[in-house]
Amino acid sequence: MKKVLLFTALAAALTAGLAQAGEKLVVAATPVPHAEILELIKPTLAKEGVDLEIKVFTDYVQPNVQVDQKRLDANYFQTLPYLKSFNEGKGTNLVTVIGVHVEPFGGYSKKVKTLAELKDGATIAIPNEGSNSGRALILLQKAGLIELKDPKNALATPKDIAKNPHNFKFKELESALLPRVLDQVDLDMINTNYALEAGLNPAKDALVIEGADSPYVNFLVSRPDNKDSAAIQKLAKALTSPEVKEFIAKKYSGAVLPAF
Repeated sequence: MKKVLLFTALAAALTAGLAQAGEKLVVAATPVPHAEILELIKPTLAKEGVDLEIKVFTDYVQPNVQVDQKRLDANYFQTLPYLKSFNEGKGTNLVTVIGVHVEPFGGYSKKVKTLAELKDGATIAIPNEGSNSGRALILLQKAGLIELKDPKNALATPKDIAKNPHNFKFKELESALLPRVLDQVDLDMINTNYALEAGLNPAKDALVIEGADSPYVNFLVSRPDNKDSAAIQKLAKALTSPEVKEFIAKKYSGAVLPAF
């Protein structure tokens, strides 16, 4: 009987060990809110046999490069327009798995309290990446500050501005650097993930911000060869669970909105 009990205990321990080890899944994410959301669902995935490892990046290039090179399994940080622009520019073939949340893009300032206070010739900082640049300029157009040649051009740059009646000057920087120049420019167009990292509250601090109808959903992204794998699909399901929806609502108070 003792031998049977010992064997049963060993078998149970072995089974638990295998379940704990699970299938390894390495996912890239920017710190806020993406990595925080992934950390939330790690225990859930572990119970389902998926060992999630989160690699945190502060740029928008390497997460895609390393997934394409199969050094990472997936990433979670980007919108569809950005992904399309990246694939076209880099010759990659990354694909979306599922949409998770929206981060309403906004403009911030420490020099003025309203857009109406912006003086002629004021300097506006915007992202230099195609889709993020277009996103900022489209928002500025909706606010009545400029007019674009094509109001729906998601890849617009300052060269695509048709009318700039106030002669605003545009400072183009990598998205991650934008919070650092908040004191140096009159208006700073910042992606919400970087705004949150910088201690800004988009719902309260933004002078102009996208609405809840923003088409810029943040996606889980992988490759065609692993998109439908069991581990990736378990991750997709966990990212769109009621647990994540509740976490987003409580943690970010409207600065991040669930897209499911």
